[in-house]
Amino acid sequence: MTLPERSLATAQVQAGYDPRTEVHTAVPPIYQSAAFAFSSLAEARDLFALRKNGDIYSRAANPTVLVLEERIAALEGGIAAAGVASGQAAVALSLLALVHQGQHIVAASQLYGGTVDLLHDTFPDWGIEVTFVDQDDIDAWRAAIRPTTRVLFAESVANPLAQVLRVSEVAEVAHAAGLPLVIDNTVATPALQRPKEFGADIVVHSATKFLGGHGSTLGGVIVDLGTFDFTAHPERWPQLTAPYARTGGGSLVERFGERGSPFIALIKTKYVHDLGPTLSATSAFQLLQGVETLDLRLGRHSESAEKVASTLADHPRIAKVHHPSLPDSPWHAAALAYLPRGAASVFSVDLVSTGDADGDFALVEQFVERLRLLRLVANIGDARSMVAHPASMTHSHLTPDQRAVAGISETTVRLSIGLEDPDEIIADLVQALG
Repeated sequence: MTLPERSLATAQVQAGYDPRTEVHTAVPPIYQSAAFAFSSLAEARDLFALRKNGDIYSRAANPTVLVLEERIAALEGGIAAAGVASGQAAVALSLLALVHQGQHIVAASQLYGGTVDLLHDTFPDWGIEVTFVDQDDIDAWRAAIRPTTRVLFAESVANPLAQVLRVSEVAEVAHAAGLPLVIDNTVATPALQRPKEFGADIVVHSATKFLGGHGSTLGGVIVDLGTFDFTAHPERWPQLTAPYARTGGGSLVERFGERGSPFIALIKTKYVHDLGPTLSATSAFQLLQGVETLDLRLGRHSESAEKVASTLADHPRIAKVHHPSLPDSPWHAAALAYLPRGAASVFSVDLVSTGDADGDFALVEQFVERLRLLRLVANIGDARSMVAHPASMTHSHLTPDQRAVAGISETTVRLSIGLEDPDEIIADLVQALG
C-alpha cells in the first residue's frame, strides 16, 4: 500500500527512518535516543516487568552502553556490568546496592580523596557506618568486621601513592566472614591486573581514566565477577533474595540467577533507574574507542613511569619516590605478585621539605610553575602527563590525620605519566626541580 504524501510537519519528524531497519555497522554505533520503540504492547509489558531483556529508556539501559558493559565485563572476566555516569557513581552505587541503613563497611584508609569524602561524610548521613583500616594490616581488616558488616572495599593500586593491595589476603578475610570484596581497579585496569584472579567479587572503574585514556569523557563501570554467592546467607541480602516488586513478585536471584547477574540487575533497575546517574550513548562510544588500545597504552604508561621513578629516586631534591617497581618500596614484592605485566603509572614523590607548612607549599608551587611539559590537572590516566598536589587538591577535604595515615604530606606531588617521550618527561621534571 502506498502511503499518501506526508505533510511538512509530519515528514520533518518521521521521514527517512524506520525503527525496524537493521544496519550492520563495522563499529558500534551511537544509539543517541532517549527511548526505544516497542514491537507490541505485550513486549512493552514484558520488558517493564523484567521478564524480557531489552531497551526501554536510556536512563537505565542503552545499546551503545551495553557494548561497553559487555566489553569491560569480558576484560575483567565478569558475568555482567553496569555503565554509569562517573567512577564516583560506580563506587557509590556498587556499595549502596550492598549496604543499607544501620549496616557497615570496612574500607582501606588508602583511597582516592573523593571516595573518602563519600565514605566518611556522605554515607554516615544515610546511616551507613564505615571503618577505615590500613590496607596492609590484614589483622586490622579481620578485627574491623562486625555482624552488620556487608562489604570490604579497597583499591588494587591506591591513588595517589600506588600502594599495591594484597588482594588475595583481603579476599580470604572477606570470604571467611561471608562477605564480598569490592575492588576499585581504576589505576591498574585489567591490562595490568584482573582482581578476579586473586579472589575479588566485584570490580569498579572510573572509565574516565585509563579505560578511556584521553581525558575527554566521564564514565564509570561496575562489574559483577560472578564469584560471590548471595544465597549462602540470604537473610543478609534481602534486596536480592526476597521478592522484588519490580519483577512481579519473584526475587532477583530467581529472575537472573541462572543467566545474568542479580546484583547488576538491582543496580540498573533500582539505583540507576531511580537516581539517574546515566552514562550517555556518546560517552560510551568515546570510552569504547579508548578501550580498543588499552593494553598498548598501559604498556607504554607503565614502562615510562618506571623509568621516571628510577631517575627521580636518585635526585637530591626528592626525599622519597612512592613507586612499587623500586626495590626499596614496601610494595615491591606485592607488585611482583599482583602486577606482573607492569606497575602503575600513577604514583607520588615527596620533595625535600623546608621544615614548615608554608614553606613546603611554596616549594611545591614553585616546582609546579616551572613545569613546561607536565600539566597541573585534577585527573589521572590521560595520554598527557599530569601533576597534582593531593594535600591542597584531591585530598584537601581529609583531616591532617587522615592524610598522614594515607602517607600524604605537604610535599607530596602526584604524577600521572602519559604517552609522551619518557626522556622529555624526565627532562621537564628535572629542570623544574632546579
